[in-house]
Amino acid sequence: MSVADEVRTEQSGTQQSLGTAAARNLATTTKSVPQMQEITSRWLLRMLPWVQVQGGTYRVNRRLSYSVGDGRITFVQTGDRVAVIPAELGELPSLRGYEDEEALTELANRCEQHEFEPGQALVTRGEAADRVFLLAHGRVEKTGEGPYGEEAVLEVLGDGAHFGDSALTDGEAVWDFTARAATACTALVLSRRDVLNLAERAYSLAAHLRSRVALPHQRTNKYGEAEIDLSAGHVGEAVVPHTFVDYEAAPREYELSVAQTVLKVHSRVADLYNQPMNQTEQQLRLTVEALRERQEHELVNNREFGLLHNCDYAQRLQPHDGVPSPDDMDELLSRRRGSKMFLAHPKAIAAFGRECNRRGLVPESVEVAGHHVPAWRGVPIFPSNKIPVSDARTTSIICMRTGEQEQGVIGLQQAGIPDEIEPSLSVRFMGIDEQAIISYLVTAYYSAAVLVPDALGVLENVEVGRWR
Repeated sequence: MSVADEVRTEQSGTQQSLGTAAARNLATTTKSVPQMQEITSRWLLRMLPWVQVQGGTYRVNRRLSYSVGDGRITFVQTGDRVAVIPAELGELPSLRGYEDEEALTELANRCEQHEFEPGQALVTRGEAADRVFLLAHGRVEKTGEGPYGEEAVLEVLGDGAHFGDSALTDGEAVWDFTARAATACTALVLSRRDVLNLAERAYSLAAHLRSRVALPHQRTNKYGEAEIDLSAGHVGEAVVPHTFVDYEAAPREYELSVAQTVLKVHSRVADLYNQPMNQTEQQLRLTVEALRERQEHELVNNREFGLLHNCDYAQRLQPHDGVPSPDDMDELLSRRRGSKMFLAHPKAIAAFGRECNRRGLVPESVEVAGHHVPAWRGVPIFPSNKIPVSDARTTSIICMRTGEQEQGVIGLQQAGIPDEIEPSLSVRFMGIDEQAIISYLVTAYYSAAVLVPDALGVLENVEVGRWR
């Protein structure tokens, strides 16, 4: 009987028994705690080793390295026109440290935009290298001669990459590779002639280029670190070299970041509506869940310490065919020792699974904390929806070595803070206002650090919307 029927029955005076609408007010229902769709598995927070940080700051001391200016170039786009930000030209090794804004702006204006079709050669091996290429968009394959004379792919370049910098300081340089567009590409080209013409008027630029030519060669290992002189295999009374290990003079410091919110609960709710479950506890539980979700998002995406933005450019790879293939995952693994985990968006994991199916491969799975997780070469692939998927249906796959003893990626926290309910997370009572509303300050402190560059690698521009 509906409520309307019950009202009509009561009005007619013929009701014989208690109606369901009235009876429901006296019934005790079986109810769940409040549910929340935002909660995810948060594998990154669970698998990252957390290091206790006293004083709110963690300093990463490293052996002295010599930077060669191999950073990424940033562009601005207006319609179909692309321009390089003048200061970004300082990422070129030959212009590193040059700060004349007027000259850099003129160099940026002299860059010519070129469009390349898939398969078109940008440069050819053996030709004179008299231009610098700045790749604004697309994917370029660098190919050279293999060990038996065949063509071999040396490297795949993506958005923001550059090549040909030696043309600015060496008038006799030649291309030792062929660069071919794997997709439609947009590139800015800066010729050596334009640079030299400007240098005739801008004396600071001419002096800087001369200094780069005359710069003494720093003895380094393959990682760019200052070399330690050693002697091995000698006999007799050979002179043993003297050496020392130099450190970075200004090591990077990571300050703990913060995520906060003020939880408000009306005192009437807290006093009267606590059966069968405590309303304040449930409000706090869901707030902490949301805070932890935001914490993991920041660990991935924050520009200061997030994994995607702190990966060394030498550890960023481009997929050879756009989709994430077993070959790309193998190359990502080969860049570091002791990889502990992959982190990928569920759509990227599905795209990798499709590529494995196409090749007749069956990815294995490993058991982690009672869960069966897909794996590749024994390294678990954890899902994370915090890794963004662009409008072009591309995303990234992260691979990392973890742990302080392994010189890997670590999480930073400070346990033992006042009013702590979880490590590095506190709930602090702020009082009751004139409207009888109770306030609690909920705070989480955290950060992440990459101890050495090869601890973290990223496979970028992975296509997740292509089916074939």
